[in-house]
Amino acid sequence: MNEHDMSTFWHWWVVVLTLANIAGIYWLILWTSKKRPGEAAEGAETGHSWDGLTEYNNPLPRWWLWMFYITILFALVYLVLYPGLGRYAGILGWHSGNELNLADSQYIREQQRAEERYQPIFAAMADRDISSLARDFDALTTGRRLYLNYCATCHGSDARGASGFPNLANGIWQWGGSAEEIRHSIVHGRQAAMPGLAAALGDEGVEQVAHYVLQLSGRDDANSALASEGESKYNMFCSGCHGAEGKGMAMLGAPDLTANTWLYGGSLGAIKKTIAEGRAGVMPAFGELLGEERAHVLSAYVYSLDRQ
Repeated sequence: MNEHDMSTFWHWWVVVLTLANIAGIYWLILWTSKKRPGEAAEGAETGHSWDGLTEYNNPLPRWWLWMFYITILFALVYLVLYPGLGRYAGILGWHSGNELNLADSQYIREQQRAEERYQPIFAAMADRDISSLARDFDALTTGRRLYLNYCATCHGSDARGASGFPNLANGIWQWGGSAEEIRHSIVHGRQAAMPGLAAALGDEGVEQVAHYVLQLSGRDDANSALASEGESKYNMFCSGCHGAEGKGMAMLGAPDLTANTWLYGGSLGAIKKTIAEGRAGVMPAFGELLGEERAHVLSAYVYSLDRQ
């Protein structure tokens, strides 16, 4: 339902309910700030105490009180400019369209105007290869805006990642760091599956393999005796994906265990948890959302991150 097919009853219901709520809030502020007979002087004790805490009569600061008044004024101005009071469309004429005529919505029209303005820019960049765009200031500026909109929530504004979200700026790529591999990750997404090995290894085996993995990464905190026991188990259960030397396999998304870079944490406890319980990482596909040309520019920006 939109403003055009709303009945008269519901129109006035919304108008009265909305304005009554605003008026009620204004009245509540006035009522609570009114001084009452017998009220303690400002800053004095009210006579109420609980659990050793004494209440004082400290009204809200005036600037804070005026913030409430400003929000009320903002609400009224907004309701004059934009839809919000039943069928009233607002003096700016903004509307969201409806399910039968989405193309008539303000949002869609703004999208179309933006597309007309920016599409030629992306089209021109689409004709250039990713490695060339990765050295172009304008392309990187555009790509960074796309990155901040679509990628920064998971990978961080500095692309350094977080637990479960890869660092894109350290030159270590779980699925490969070539221009085409990065573009494939963005357009089609990735889905990793590290199986849990607790049942196959048991607690002792998990401990041993964890220390062997620490040893592969060159860590000083690896217990050499446990690592020696874990090597054969690693070769049996882990080398098929990570390789006999632990160098990983980008085609499978199996990380390089010798790089001492840990997607889910590099503590002994975190590594044991990964071995015992497994991990299931998902990188969503952005091809449909971005389109080929924007994905191309974004790929160039991500490709440039560890080459700056």
